[in-house]
Amino acid sequence: MRYVWAAAGVAALGTVWCVGYLAAGVGTEAFAYTFVPVGGVLAVASVQQMLRGSDLDPVARRFWRAMLVAMAMVTVGYGWLAVDMLTHAAEAHTRTMPLPAAACVAIGFGIAIWAVARVPVVATGGVEWWRMLLDRTIAFLGCAAVLWYAGLAPMLSAREPWSRQAMVLVGLAFLVAVGAATKVSYVAGGPVDRVAIRLIAASGGVTAGFVAVLAVRFGYAAAVPAQAIVMPLTPVLATLGVAAQWRANLRPRPAATRVGVLLPYLAVAAVDVPLITVAFGAPLHWPVRVVLIAAVLVTALVTVRQYIAFRENTRLLHNTRVQEERLQYEVSHDGLTGLANRALFRGRLTTALARTGHASVLLVDLDDFKTVNDLLGHGVGDRLLVAVAQLLRAEVGDDGLPVRVGGDEFAVLLTGSADAEELAGRLLAALNQPISEHRLLVQASIGIAAAGPGATVDSVLRDADVAMYTAKQGGKASFVRYVDGMGEPVLAHMQLGGELRRALDQDELRVVYQPILRLADLRVVGVEALVRWHHPVRGVVGPAEFIPAAERTGLIVPLGRFVLRETCRQAAAWLSEFGPDALHEAALNVSGRQLHDPDFVSDVTAALAGSGLPCERLVLEVTESAVLRGQQVSRTLYELDRMGIRLALDDFGTGESSLSLLRAFPAAIVKLDKSFVDGIEIDDGQPAAADARQAVARAVIQLAHALGLDTVAEGVESAEQAAVLRELGYTLGQGYHLARPMTADGVSRLLARQQALAAADH
Repeated sequence: MRYVWAAAGVAALGTVWCVGYLAAGVGTEAFAYTFVPVGGVLAVASVQQMLRGSDLDPVARRFWRAMLVAMAMVTVGYGWLAVDMLTHAAEAHTRTMPLPAAACVAIGFGIAIWAVARVPVVATGGVEWWRMLLDRTIAFLGCAAVLWYAGLAPMLSAREPWSRQAMVLVGLAFLVAVGAATKVSYVAGGPVDRVAIRLIAASGGVTAGFVAVLAVRFGYAAAVPAQAIVMPLTPVLATLGVAAQWRANLRPRPAATRVGVLLPYLAVAAVDVPLITVAFGAPLHWPVRVVLIAAVLVTALVTVRQYIAFRENTRLLHNTRVQEERLQYEVSHDGLTGLANRALFRGRLTTALARTGHASVLLVDLDDFKTVNDLLGHGVGDRLLVAVAQLLRAEVGDDGLPVRVGGDEFAVLLTGSADAEELAGRLLAALNQPISEHRLLVQASIGIAAAGPGATVDSVLRDADVAMYTAKQGGKASFVRYVDGMGEPVLAHMQLGGELRRALDQDELRVVYQPILRLADLRVVGVEALVRWHHPVRGVVGPAEFIPAAERTGLIVPLGRFVLRETCRQAAAWLSEFGPDALHEAALNVSGRQLHDPDFVSDVTAALAGSGLPCERLVLEVTESAVLRGQQVSRTLYELDRMGIRLALDDFGTGESSLSLLRAFPAAIVKLDKSFVDGIEIDDGQPAAADARQAVARAVIQLAHALGLDTVAEGVESAEQAAVLRELGYTLGQGYHLARPMTADGVSRLLARQQALAAADH
């Protein structure tokens, strides 16, 4: 700031001297020419100090280096003029500026114009670049026309015209001012401070304007006040610009914003000022004609500018409409399949009920879709959903609105005369054929509900959901139309899930054990844990009733955890009481949902560690459908096998992949399903028929022996069945004939009696 005060001091000293000279003749006229170069030296010094001591952005540094050269050239030119005037003091009143001095100043102004032109503006492209170019051109022509009319033209036609050198320099100063003023309106938060550029513009334009006014008004007599009072303001404004740039470097740079919006309109208003003077009687001489030409150019450019703006606005409006339509589509349609979504579905159903009170809804739920995701991946599952959506579009056609409700659940809204049951039949028939690029077979359960008098959206959807659930309970791959009262058993099933949660919290569940016996001597070698629910009102509830509810609600995970811990605890207690030879294994069933639980392995580890039961004494029984649940299940099973836990394949022979599973699944035990034991003992005198009934049991035992697996025959209901199984090679069995499920105390008594008999034999 000290250079600002020094430059201001020089300007003040020039003013004091000028007053003294004009009032009392102090000094010589040539002395007036010394104040501008002295101030210029101070301005140059201020720029040098900033370049040395401030951390400028490279763009700002480039600008101020150019301004340093420009100020130096101007200072040299006016210094030359001062020396010339002092050496020719007697001729100072009539002497003109030497051409070399004028050339130095002109070069300085040219460099300043070039430096301002290189300052970066708002980054634009395309139409916006043309808009900005037109705006700047309009602003430049408008401002230049006013400065020409009010400043430079009057100097050319003045009573005492100044020298050509002075006229050129004033014109260049005007160009610096107009160029900087136009430029600064489009500099948005850049490295060169906008205030600094404004002060640079003022240093040229303000002083040039005052000089022009003085020249026109007072002729040659204005030279002394122009040189001593007005022109020394140029270094003051330049040093103020340097100070503004210095302060800008010390604070965060503002964010880039769109600027210069009003400048073209101000320029249009400015160019109209000379025209207004002509309208009120001013003479139409040649400077005014120049202004008229500029006004015509500005008007033409404004017309082009408005045309571009019109086209741009039209494009923006079109894009906005397209955007709104796309957003509206995305809000009301499913992103994966392109079908209508739940929101649009509810809206259309609401409208149909309000207008006619009649509508039918088909709720379509894909059966066992989760298996596709688990086995083949979610990408294949998504493409299957897209294929189902395409099938729905094709089958529904114009008769209704196909919808993706969410996940693997779809719906169809029928508001016309289409037959809902006929459409459901067509959908099921179409799904009997392989679809999607992977040629997959998928089945669906469909619930149909028709809106009755007084129906609401929620009641129709609830009825369709109940019908769809009933279809699933009835065996899947079918459709069911809702009838009154159908929801009561479904509601009871849902309520059962809620009661099961309470049962877990209030310890209403009990574990019972069905012994596994050696068929040769009926000695107990193991137990299978089963769970029973002691309901406070309904009494003992069997697993066939509440296990499906536990699976559906996810309560099978905490329920299975309870059975696991209780089984391990009880088995460890039996081993401690009766010795390691009393009970070889304790088995329990594990569902596919438990195997999907990432904490299942840690639950098993904790149960074994907490009870002290050895790993090899625990058997986990899984069904074929659970094994086929994907990579997560496979990893879990192999991790359990590595721990030493024995795995049993339950209900063997009832699935389609049993043989391949024995190679891919780390099974240690195969349990022959009860369906292959039933009737195995029948002797109707026809050997061929007996062989057929025993074929699966014989094949399983042979396969198990070949693979080194243990076998257990399930559902042994008679001594005859046990005898046939022994003949086929089975050594272990379980069933009501051998032993019914019993409490832990019952097993303890059985083991105690068995131990006593063994002691008596010895």
